[in-house]
Amino acid sequence: MTDNASNHLSLSVADAPVGPLAGRVAVITGAGAGIGAATAHRFAAAGAAVALLGRRSGPLDDLAATLRKEHSADVMALSVDVTDSAALNAAAARIRTGLGRPDLVVANAGVMLGAPFDVADTGEWDRMIDVNLRGLLGTGRAFVTDLLDAAGAGRPADLVHLGSIAAEVIFVDYPVYGATKAAVAQLTRNLRASLGPRGVRVRSVDPAFAVTGLGADMAHEATRAGLNEMRSALTTITAEDVADAITYSVAVPARVNIAELTVIPTELG
Repeated sequence: MTDNASNHLSLSVADAPVGPLAGRVAVITGAGAGIGAATAHRFAAAGAAVALLGRRSGPLDDLAATLRKEHSADVMALSVDVTDSAALNAAAARIRTGLGRPDLVVANAGVMLGAPFDVADTGEWDRMIDVNLRGLLGTGRAFVTDLLDAAGAGRPADLVHLGSIAAEVIFVDYPVYGATKAAVAQLTRNLRASLGPRGVRVRSVDPAFAVTGLGADMAHEATRAGLNEMRSALTTITAEDVADAITYSVAVPARVNIAELTVIPTELG
């Protein structure tokens, strides 16, 4: 072996990622801000290669640059609308080529748009159904063969759905949002039953009152103000708190699935 080759080898070993997620390839949707961005930071710090998916390229590119600088992470940023199944499939192909086959998928993209049922903009209903349910379905379908291959090779494989306590708790003026999250909860349970025996861990992570940009773009002014009041009345949790919970859940031994994880402010009991 030449001196140059020896130096190259030693540098490669020194630069190899370390941490509980070292060697894993993660995909995060809705990665440009909030819980998605915070999770990307946690995964990169834990040694994973990370594919960032979101609608706006600017925040994704900025986040990718930060992850490379702060964590020496292998990162790919892709502008993708999760409601476009063809775009998701194309992104999956690019990720396989650029980072390797994913074994960790966080379907985080979502929207929360509230209003009284009788005056709500039904276009907002369509948007929630498209992103929160169809987008989540499309994300899982685009990467499920990768997850099954990882599990078949004896490696950890995770599909994480971002849900909400709105799936179980009534929030006045959020009926359609709650319905989409209830659908996510039931879908998660069914996929866990079908994919768990094949080695893929499927779980839902259900936050409550996390301080993120979720809900900031709802059209109904009074409902938007009410959301801000609810958040200000509590010592709320942060996007980083939820990201910590997600990271813990995917780093446990492959024999363990933390099937449903609810993350709420302590004041809620």
